[in-house]
Amino acid sequence: MAFSPITHLRHFDIAVPDYKKQVDFYKNHWGLTEMQDDGGVTYFAAEGSPEQYSVRVREAEEKRLDMVAFGAADNAAVDQLASDLIAKGVKLIGEPDDLKTLGGGYGFRFFDLEGRTIEVSSDVEVRKHRKIEEREAIPVRLSHVVLNSPEPEKMLAWYEQHLGFRLSDTLNHPHMGDLFYFLRCNSQHHSIAIARGPHASLQHASFELRGIDEYMRGSGKLLRSGFKKIWGPGRHSAGDNTFTYFHDPNGNTMEFTTELDSIDEDTWHPSIYDTSDPMTSDQWGTGGDMDEFIAKEMFNDKDKGLFVPPPV
Repeated sequence: MAFSPITHLRHFDIAVPDYKKQVDFYKNHWGLTEMQDDGGVTYFAAEGSPEQYSVRVREAEEKRLDMVAFGAADNAAVDQLASDLIAKGVKLIGEPDDLKTLGGGYGFRFFDLEGRTIEVSSDVEVRKHRKIEEREAIPVRLSHVVLNSPEPEKMLAWYEQHLGFRLSDTLNHPHMGDLFYFLRCNSQHHSIAIARGPHASLQHASFELRGIDEYMRGSGKLLRSGFKKIWGPGRHSAGDNTFTYFHDPNGNTMEFTTELDSIDEDTWHPSIYDTSDPMTSDQWGTGGDMDEFIAKEMFNDKDKGLFVPPPV
């Protein structure tokens, strides 16, 4: 039985100043498929995913995270979630209705605790997709999105209480406290995570590749193309997934990953991983230890797209 009204992560939408370079990055280097170009807005899909698109890029003067979008089981689930959120005092941007974006569907948007725009939808048209072949170093699907927050404990509680996410694991430092919360809405170890940071921003977005060989080939392709590697290749303990992090042309962090844990709800118990233990950040020891420099590289710029309620 589903424990959350959210079934899965659909896509994330970003706005960037250097639009042409971002489009070129996703299309010709990251391995996504351009689905639609509306002139200043481009939609990209992962070839192995049934989702209409995994990321939308919009041209803008300021960099920002426009939205994070999730799926729901059906129209009734969308309506019920909207009613529940209203009852809890959450501000809706609009009532549930037919969506006008690529693939259509039925959904609504609202603001999370820190003012990010979140969308939940159902009945989005399924995209024709395909099996990714051996040695094909392109993303299968969008794996997860990580959000920086100056108050991650409050964000954790909000996503648990309002959207039904469950805590899978925690990263903790003996002197700094909890640094990272991994949250799930299905059997995947995490679809989102909340990281402690100096301000609200996109920490990173992660794309899953077919397997270890494809993941390494994809990582190598980005390195040969001259994109800045922040960290990796390596393998995390929480989630047991591989990682290589890069900066895109606008300074957002993008990750290649594979083999993320699948969770058995009947047997899983959240663990607390000590970040002072080098095995926590990288079991292989190939990516180098997580340090303050790497953390700062993922802080990103303060998000300019947050909704700030007017003073009462």
